[in-house]
Amino acid sequence: MWLLPFKPTVLAAAVLIIGTVSSQDGNNSAPFPASTYPNATSPNPVTIAGAVTNQSSPFSFPSPWGSGTGDWADAYVKARTFVSQLTLLEKVNLTTGVGWEGERCVGQNGAIPRLGFRSLCMQDSPLGVRDTDYNSAFPAGVNAAATFSRGLAYARGQAMGAEHRLKGVDVQLGPVAGPLGRAPEGGRNWEGFSPDPVLTGIQIAETVKGIQSSGVIACTKHYIGNEQEHFRQAPQTGYDITDSISSNIDDVTMHELYLWPFADAVRAGTGSIMCSYQQVNNSYACQNSHTLNYLLKNELGFQGFVMSDWAAQHSGVISALSGLDMTMPGDATFDSATSYWGANLTVSVLNGTVPQWRLDDAATRIVAAWYYVGRDNTSAPINFDSWSLDTYGYDHPLAMEDYTLINEHVDVRADHGTLIRQLGSASTVLLKNVNNALPLTGKEKFTAVFGDDAGDNSNGPNGCSDRNCDNGTLAMGWGSGTANFPYLVTPETAIQNEVLANNGIFQSITDNFAYAQIASLASQASVAIVFANSDSGEGYITVDGNVGDRNNLTLWGGADELIQNVTSMCNNTILVMHTVGPVLVGNYSSNPNITAILWAGIPGQESGNSIADVLYGRVNPGARLPFTMADAREDYGVDLLYVPNQLVPQQDYTEGVFIDYRALDRANIEPVYEFGYGLSYTTFSYSNLQITKKNVSTYTPTIGTTSTAPTLGSISNYSADYLFPNGFTKVPLYIYPYLNFTDLKQSANDPSYGLPGYVPAGSQDGSPQPLLPAGGAPGGNPQLYDVLYQVRATITNTGSVAGDEVPQLYISLGGPYDPKTVLRNYDRLSIQPGMTATFEADITRRDISNWDTIAQNWAISNYTKTVYIGSSSRKLPLSATLV
Repeated sequence: MWLLPFKPTVLAAAVLIIGTVSSQDGNNSAPFPASTYPNATSPNPVTIAGAVTNQSSPFSFPSPWGSGTGDWADAYVKARTFVSQLTLLEKVNLTTGVGWEGERCVGQNGAIPRLGFRSLCMQDSPLGVRDTDYNSAFPAGVNAAATFSRGLAYARGQAMGAEHRLKGVDVQLGPVAGPLGRAPEGGRNWEGFSPDPVLTGIQIAETVKGIQSSGVIACTKHYIGNEQEHFRQAPQTGYDITDSISSNIDDVTMHELYLWPFADAVRAGTGSIMCSYQQVNNSYACQNSHTLNYLLKNELGFQGFVMSDWAAQHSGVISALSGLDMTMPGDATFDSATSYWGANLTVSVLNGTVPQWRLDDAATRIVAAWYYVGRDNTSAPINFDSWSLDTYGYDHPLAMEDYTLINEHVDVRADHGTLIRQLGSASTVLLKNVNNALPLTGKEKFTAVFGDDAGDNSNGPNGCSDRNCDNGTLAMGWGSGTANFPYLVTPETAIQNEVLANNGIFQSITDNFAYAQIASLASQASVAIVFANSDSGEGYITVDGNVGDRNNLTLWGGADELIQNVTSMCNNTILVMHTVGPVLVGNYSSNPNITAILWAGIPGQESGNSIADVLYGRVNPGARLPFTMADAREDYGVDLLYVPNQLVPQQDYTEGVFIDYRALDRANIEPVYEFGYGLSYTTFSYSNLQITKKNVSTYTPTIGTTSTAPTLGSISNYSADYLFPNGFTKVPLYIYPYLNFTDLKQSANDPSYGLPGYVPAGSQDGSPQPLLPAGGAPGGNPQLYDVLYQVRATITNTGSVAGDEVPQLYISLGGPYDPKTVLRNYDRLSIQPGMTATFEADITRRDISNWDTIAQNWAISNYTKTVYIGSSSRKLPLSATLV
């Protein structure tokens, strides 16, 4: 084992190794060596100055200690009482994972058997319980965002939380706000919600509240700037890099875009935050004192614990001092039997490099989150195994020890299939509907279905581990953010059932390359329904040459040829797309033989039933696009870095806040389908905008200081007290807190131990510390959430059927460096034909503020603020000036 007791990881000067390449690994339209297109650079000089290659992240020490502020007070009282009873070894056990494949969950920390506190179970994923059986496979986060429904986001979170709880999980590894979705090709965008920070912020807050209402800790991830899969971890096969990519982000962009939804998650009470793999301004995210100490724990007042992504820890002492509270899975690299923490954290406390109060704070934060969600009342035994679906196996799978019952096959699904079906239909966006081609009646003379995406995976819905293929209908992406399907209803099956129930004719071809047969069948059909998809996922898996991230924004598997083949023979073709994000659909939107287009996202196990509900009118589509469908890849203004531009790849976020619809608005580019767009089987009108100004107090920066860092209990400084107990039987490769030797240098096994080194100034200081002006409570200064204005508008259903409308509130902040408009609120209203409903929305102080880098606080500028209400980012019929 080794320890870095005195010095952080230091980056050597990066060396440019590629200077003449003009294209990126076959992605010829992607900019290189940058990832922002030249005409998409932000006009804000703060952004340009603050998003620079090889820049350094500032230090911020000491790590703020939790105070129990907000509604955390009771949890902190209980947690401190508990932690005060712990020995040094027990505190270290709480903070350190036992190692990859060390126990039954994908991650577990050490137990405290003396007090009956079992090892905590950390388990993926953001859409269901991963690596088990008798669980549900929910729609992905991008689908939840498309519903534009707070209620459905909460219900989805609550159901997922319930399934995790019943499997014995303590921490659900989700939801996701990073990636936010800077570039549409980003491989894991679908795990999150939307590139708009407000839509993501509202949806993630409701998801957190839903998960934790079920008695499970939500772990909001990946914090922060984790916007692509390429180069997130070094080394990466096939590329000459020495360290992970650095996301270089300025202070304004950080606050107004990427930090925004994390603030909402913190305010909602998320018990855990997972730090990400890559670097932020050339400091690894899990040891970045500015993002962890300054932004998250001080400014946002986060009271829970920071957990590393799996093997995202790069140092021992520095990561502890920089705000990391729990390392996962515990070993420095998978199955290495070595750890930056474990015994090395024991050494660090004994030799004084990590003060006891910092370890006490980490342990308190972990236990406080456990109490905060009620785990003391809802905890269940772990009844599954992440590494095998067999009933019997090894309790310690890597060591192959303790053969026992490992899977009880507990069915935790309840009636969640009904909710999943509802979510799937409620997230299906109707993009085109010529002459009311939809809904279908089910009595069409001849229905033909086409496309591999309509049918089964021939190896079964779980035939590809972690969904590492694109065979059959696409209902989730690939990677660790997945879950096993209990079943998967395909569109082919659901539509066939619909047609046969009406004694109709149904035929299908799911081979995209059966050209002659497709043309023949399409020529007979009175309605042809074509299914196509586009997939992506996590970077440890490559599918069809896509290393997590998508190489392009086209449909997959020969779908373009399939669509051309069908539409050339049938003038009533309906296109259904299951995609992880935007695709280029310009040709299809204008094709007269394509009478309707639907985006169905990745809707989970009820996929076929959900789309059939919309196709046949049982559900009137009310979803909206949570991103923009542009005409060309370049229109988004940003892209991925597919080839490293240095030994330490540098990604300068010089576009600033201008991503997705904000980029197109600034460049005056017309999208194919804009952010927030979606049609219905009925029509709506907007009228009677009313704005009421509220009488609130003047914004006051938070002042004052914290208390002194609490030290909980006392510890012995006698190293012999921390040796392995006599007669102790070790599990091979397991991470323990015990020392191997009484000599700390020998136990650390670090050649640099004891040499003159570096402990950042102030990092060990437990004296009262100043509060930040923008801080003061979970989510930031409480006055940021004061309601300054209340908005009302009348929405009328002018059609003949009941339907859902999603009125959206946008604001122009008015400044020369601001987007044209930004989403600030929305609702989903169900309205009967001929009836009206009132859209009501609040505008908070934060909603009309900009980040002031000098004052390090939010401020309302003197520029005119204008409110817009409408059905999408480009259809805003109502407007008024805020006064």
